[in-house]
Amino acid sequence: MYNLNKDEVLEEFFEDKKIIQNTALYRFTSDSILLSKFARAKVGDNVADFCSGSGVVGFHFLCLNPKIASLTLFEMQTSLADISERSAKLNGFDCEVVNCRLQDIPKSYDDKFSLILCNPPYERSGFENASFEKAVCRKEITLTLPEIAEAAFRKLKFGGRLAIINRADRTAELVYTLKAKNLEVKRLQFVAGKEGAAPYLVMAEAVKGGKPATEIMNTLINKKED
Repeated sequence: MYNLNKDEVLEEFFEDKKIIQNTALYRFTSDSILLSKFARAKVGDNVADFCSGSGVVGFHFLCLNPKIASLTLFEMQTSLADISERSAKLNGFDCEVVNCRLQDIPKSYDDKFSLILCNPPYERSGFENASFEKAVCRKEITLTLPEIAEAAFRKLKFGGRLAIINRADRTAELVYTLKAKNLEVKRLQFVAGKEGAAPYLVMAEAVKGGKPATEIMNTLINKKED
């Protein structure tokens, strides 16, 4: 039996794989799984997971695409970085966990990655009743969309891809913010809760130095339990 710390539980996220979650902190949602399935891998990819939290996006993507060359997780919160590091050891994942803000990623990672995954905080409002640890995972308190675009541009090699998810009503902002950093959106897919409903999420793949042309994919239906 794996020894867990206070408030921690083990949850299944891919076949026999388990991830550590802290019930007192932010826990992953279906957004993470949707993004890991939307992103397209190439053999030999060096992959980064920005705003990695407990690591579920990167870990699920690795399970789906075991032939990638490397996986590096970047997480600001020490508690979540520690959880992801222990989850990696628990599952035998060969990856690196870097505990720092995206704005402070060392220059040694410049032009390194061929693919970046990012499930960022995408709510604009303030704290409400959430703790700081939970709020920064959902709300743009310590990180903005332009800062994500800047970090992705610096860390991607030319021709590298960014796969990112955000609110559907921020689609225009997402596209022009990425384009301003020479990250050309090549694929867009909206996510709705049921057939005929308005989308509530959008997933985008942008290419560093890519030529203009965007594929609009069929809307993905992510049915939620009643």
